[in-house]
Amino acid sequence: MLPRLWKANTIVFISSFCVMVIELIAARIMAPYIGVSLYTWTSIIGVILAGIALGNFVGGIIADKYPRPFVLVAIFLIGSLATIVVLPFVKVVAYAGWFNGLPLILSFMLKTACVFFLPAVILSMVSPLVIKITLPDVGKTGGVVGTIYAFSTVGAILGTFMTGYFFILWFGTRTLVWLVAVVLIITGIISWFLWKVPERWKLSPVNLATWIIVVLVVLSAISIYNFPKSWQEVYTKESNYYAIKVTTESGNKKVLALDHLIHNYVYPDNPTLLDYGYEKTFAEIAGYVMKSNPNPRVLHLGAGGYSFARYMAIAHPGSVNDAVEIDPEVTKIAYSELGLPVGINITTYNEDARLFLINRNSNEKYDIVAGDVFNDLSTPFHLTTLQFDRLVKSNMSTDGIYMINIIDDFQSGRYIPSCILTLKQVFKHVSLFSPSEENWNEFGICTFIIVASDRNIDPQEYKQVMLQNSSDTLSAFPSNEVTLNKYLSERDPILLTDDHAPTDILVAPLIRKR
Repeated sequence: MLPRLWKANTIVFISSFCVMVIELIAARIMAPYIGVSLYTWTSIIGVILAGIALGNFVGGIIADKYPRPFVLVAIFLIGSLATIVVLPFVKVVAYAGWFNGLPLILSFMLKTACVFFLPAVILSMVSPLVIKITLPDVGKTGGVVGTIYAFSTVGAILGTFMTGYFFILWFGTRTLVWLVAVVLIITGIISWFLWKVPERWKLSPVNLATWIIVVLVVLSAISIYNFPKSWQEVYTKESNYYAIKVTTESGNKKVLALDHLIHNYVYPDNPTLLDYGYEKTFAEIAGYVMKSNPNPRVLHLGAGGYSFARYMAIAHPGSVNDAVEIDPEVTKIAYSELGLPVGINITTYNEDARLFLINRNSNEKYDIVAGDVFNDLSTPFHLTTLQFDRLVKSNMSTDGIYMINIIDDFQSGRYIPSCILTLKQVFKHVSLFSPSEENWNEFGICTFIIVASDRNIDPQEYKQVMLQNSSDTLSAFPSNEVTLNKYLSERDPILLTDDHAPTDILVAPLIRKR
């Protein structure tokens, strides 16, 4: 028989390990429905901590009244069931429209609480009960409590690292939920045998209740497992960064969605066909640059489905294309599912865009930098700051162009104005490309392109150059400097720096309207 203290340490280690696994996968499970933003993580961490606090409190009360192994067994089994129920219930909460009329922060917090608060409460009841069961035969109370909490913390740390670095990539979040549930059931059953219970096999109300709980948990798990269509979301791949989903529409049109946001439309049979308006604008701006530089070096920050990078490589074979895509699984999907040809003139770097530029050791400058890096509706904050803009410029040629895809509400948003203000501190000229050259005041939520450069782009000259050999209209038009300065003066923009870049807060109104 294991010494009493080691039994306790093992049990709380497993319990805390499972709690942190649940916390880490909570973000991945919620991402397809509410995105991954500062609000998402804040809600998850707050809800789990609240659950831990309440679980410890309630667990202490139960431990004083019922310090028995069968109670511990019941907690593990009920915790297992609460973990399994996460899978179908998250879809119910997401699609039922609950809390949609509330402020964004409160809505996210309540949706997260509905799904993950109960498992956190139940599993956090383990430690107080284990301490109470362990203490009667041990005199050194402080040492026992300290050791148990130390093992509990170590379990939480290991659960965090293993989930974030390995488990999600190895198993995917849905399988991981089932594995946690199985571990909890097994731990609960083992707990029933770790302590001497003389009447363990007798027909008594306590034993009967224990076995009823076991049967209910098993039957519920089997029921949920056998009807996956009612709750299971199907993904092409779950990576450490995204739930990746590829679907096919008519005409062999491939749609790439990362979490709940469609990132690319790709036509493998017609790779130079661009569907998104902003990609067409990227192509037009690149064409403008190539009037004087037919073989540009292009840096694509955020490759996604490689639609624009593929366009440049095929439509302009003289161009040099470097693509920085943080998620290697997205790159693999582009080749395996989206028809990206092997050997195409694209060099991929699977790392963070800022880290790539920091570590880059080359004297060759980029003539075009295309920024299309999104974390939900905003660009990751560290890719919007003054310091990052300086880093981009240091890797650009003298007359190079930095173009960025941005989503905002033109009328009331402060995200675009803040990005423009920040870019103006680094580049001599900044233009905003919009879908129409007139009626700027009529724009609402829309995708815009910001172009920053030390070369001036005159709106009329740009339009004349781009249309002189084409009868088609342009997809977007550059602003003039007077109009843009007036727009900035009316919006109270924020200078985005590494110390202060509240991009998630700036795009919060977009998430709420969506």
